[in-house]
Amino acid sequence: MFARIMAVVMAAILITAICLSGIWWITLRNQQIDARLNYLSSEAEDIAYLAANLNVGITSNPWEIPLSNFSFRGNTTVREHLNAKADKVNREFGAYIAVVDRRGNVMDNIRTAYSEDPAFVESLSGEDISEALRKVLQGENIRVRSNEASGPTFTVGVPFIRDGSTVGAVFIQTRAQEIESGLDRILLQICLLTLGVLILSGIAVFLSVRSVLKPLGKMTEAAGCIAEGNFKARLDEKKGGKEFQKVSRAFNTMTEKLEHVEEGRREFVSNVSHELRSPITSIRGFAEGMADGVIPEEEHPKYLRLVADESKRLSGLINDLLAMSRLEKDDAKLEMSVFDINEMLRRAIIRRMTELDEKKIDIACEPETDPCYVRADRDRIEQVVINLLDNAIKFTGVEGKITLASRVRGDKAEITVRDNGIGVAEEDRDKIFDRFFTVNRAHTAGTGTGLGLSICRRIMEMHGQSLRLLDTDEGAAFRFTLEHAEAPERPEHDLTETGNHA
Repeated sequence: MFARIMAVVMAAILITAICLSGIWWITLRNQQIDARLNYLSSEAEDIAYLAANLNVGITSNPWEIPLSNFSFRGNTTVREHLNAKADKVNREFGAYIAVVDRRGNVMDNIRTAYSEDPAFVESLSGEDISEALRKVLQGENIRVRSNEASGPTFTVGVPFIRDGSTVGAVFIQTRAQEIESGLDRILLQICLLTLGVLILSGIAVFLSVRSVLKPLGKMTEAAGCIAEGNFKARLDEKKGGKEFQKVSRAFNTMTEKLEHVEEGRREFVSNVSHELRSPITSIRGFAEGMADGVIPEEEHPKYLRLVADESKRLSGLINDLLAMSRLEKDDAKLEMSVFDINEMLRRAIIRRMTELDEKKIDIACEPETDPCYVRADRDRIEQVVINLLDNAIKFTGVEGKITLASRVRGDKAEITVRDNGIGVAEEDRDKIFDRFFTVNRAHTAGTGTGLGLSICRRIMEMHGQSLRLLDTDEGAAFRFTLEHAEAPERPEHDLTETGNHA
């Protein structure tokens, strides 16, 4: 992966460097050509100025002095400067230089230019020179690149003026290579500079990518540990850039949650195993005792009753586990209907009258409004009511009191199950809805499965409602909410409708 990233980044840098180098090369090339043509134009203007300030015209024999110097009659100082200037341009550019006036007099360095580069002189086009002369005598400055037989050439032309009138023209023609010479050296410099940039960029990219991928490697190792079942792996949240630090924090949060899930799974398996083993061990022991004659025959009815009780407890545990499993499925549905919650509370009391009478518990149903209609899954809400009532009966002493109440608050109905029993210890309040948790924090036979409140909370979550433990001075009180509904126009058994859970 590291090699692929490096290759992609370096390829992008290389393409960018080549493009930038090409742009740089073209820019520098054009700038050099413009600078040299500007220089030639400046030299031509100087020659034109000197030619315009001679006392008389050009001599009939302009090549009195060899070495390509111009020779003029008239002012000696001006003539010397003009010759020196022309000689300088010839030496620097190997140029053909011509001074022409309106009378048709021409002075040039054609013999010297021919001796140095006859092919260049022979390739000069008289028609091109005539066209250029016409433009210059009209007062224009020209700068032309043309393709001659011996290769491309540059022509620079400027007029020279005397007494406000254009009286002649100065032409300088040279091979394009004289103007463009030295560009190879610039190209080499650009290539070397580009190579240096690529090397430095490669080093910088290597160090940068390695610094980025190093924490990623740690994350890969941590992910491997998680895949092997070790959820204690953590990443350093201070390493890497800000984005990677965010990823590290998210990763650590994920591993913490996975660790909690794994701990919950192990605890669940341990609790289920314990809860199943206890009644099964009792049933097996009693059955073997009766079969082996260890338990006298006259005691068999007593122990058969114990076996039946343990079987009933085992069946209850299995039913609770199945109920929890069904409720936690993503496709679990609610069979919604409108019904009177007060009537359900009264029916729950009737179903538990035997247990209430055995403990002489005073029970009351105190609805604020009667009837109180709600929209919910009737069967599952009845399961919640029965579980909460059973809980209250279990932890309320003899001659205790239990109250079932309902009231309407806005668009919700609140149902409360309150008792004056032993209550819930402060340290147990946060765990009361955990699976298999019992108030004595032990999973011993006869104390229940510890799944009832978990099932109740899950049912309320499916309804999009809440179930909570209230703060009380004595005993315990649980309150859950339901969607309040208007009184139905039809009998309750006709109001059932199917809907997905919230």
